[in-house]
Amino acid sequence: MKKVLVVLSFMLLGVTAQAQKKNAKVAIEVDGVCMMCKKRIEKAALNTKGVKFAVWDLKTHMLSLVIDERKTNVKTIQKKMASVGHDTKDIKATDKVYNSIDPCCKYRDKKVVDAHKKGDGH
Repeated sequence: MKKVLVVLSFMLLGVTAQAQKKNAKVAIEVDGVCMMCKKRIEKAALNTKGVKFAVWDLKTHMLSLVIDERKTNVKTIQKKMASVGHDTKDIKATDKVYNSIDPCCKYRDKKVVDAHKKGDGH
């Protein structure tokens, strides 16, 4: 009976290990308005352990990633975005961190967003 349990345990561990992908493609929405935001968002993502590729699209606000799911997950990346001042759908940056970003990057401010849409932003 012990042998059966040991074999079943190893089989379950094998299934769990296979469920996590070494190179998983994921995308998350991250708020931002300019190329300075793009640089900050991509740098923060790439400095997250397990992130292999990161590109943020200014128009769609989508951060496209290739991650090692054995080392990181979407929630960890969302926390990293919030820690550098950028909101995601599930995790918002604190006011203190948000207020520390450059005035040009204040994506919560309608005037700043409108200025970027008109081409008056960076």
